[in-house]
Amino acid sequence: MATDLSERLYNFALKIVQIVRVMPKEASAFEIGRQLLRSGTSIAANYEEATAAFSREDFTYKMSICFKEAKETNFWLRILRDSKIISESSLKGLINESDEIQKILAKSVKTLKDKN
Repeated sequence: MATDLSERLYNFALKIVQIVRVMPKEASAFEIGRQLLRSGTSIAANYEEATAAFSREDFTYKMSICFKEAKETNFWLRILRDSKIISESSLKGLINESDEIQKILAKSVKTLKDKN
């Protein structure tokens, strides 16, 4: 399962990179794109770090960061949609995937914290 989640997060990060590359170059879109790129790729990067954690506490901490970055990414995607910088139809799949990733990570963090 860890490999499947790792691959899923990596593919999500790639989709974030692709959407940011085609965003308008106006100032507001550029700034939102920067934030989205940072948070959207950070989920997978922090998950990779979590898989190399030195302790359960370290793993739990890194997974918590993944969850927080997933929530932030979802926020920026919704801002892009609701501000009409990018069409809703172009973002629907990405927002749905973002929602699912948040749920997976939230459940993982809750389970880890309950075990500690």
